[in-house]
Amino acid sequence: MKFFYCPKSKQMMQKLGVTATSAFLIFGCASIPAPTEQMAVSKVAVTNATSAGGNEFAPLLLKSAMDKMDAAERAMTAEDYLKARQLAEQAQVDAQLAATKARSAKAQKAATALQEGNRVLRQEIDRNAH
Repeated sequence: MKFFYCPKSKQMMQKLGVTATSAFLIFGCASIPAPTEQMAVSKVAVTNATSAGGNEFAPLLLKSAMDKMDAAERAMTAEDYLKARQLAEQAQVDAQLAATKARSAKAQKAATALQEGNRVLRQEIDRNAH
């Protein structure tokens, strides 16, 4: 059995492949749902980081989270849902880290104040004992 080479059929198969790939990419991207839940979770994380003292104790991390949230909102407006999700997730991580850092700094500050208070009390006790 002989097979004949037909340039037209090869061209048609290439065009069909390109068309199929293009359709897959277009419809594949269109099927990504809007990350509304992730956006909401990330916004709450940024708010929590601000409330925890992120402006004072982790300003760079908090700014990074806020900038990423702004970029995620722009991506949502542009209906680039994949980018919006990625940016929102990054914003959430930055915000959570800022909140953790702020809480840790506050706890360290409180512990230092408590140690100083204890030192002053010991000095007072020692002075009264002699």
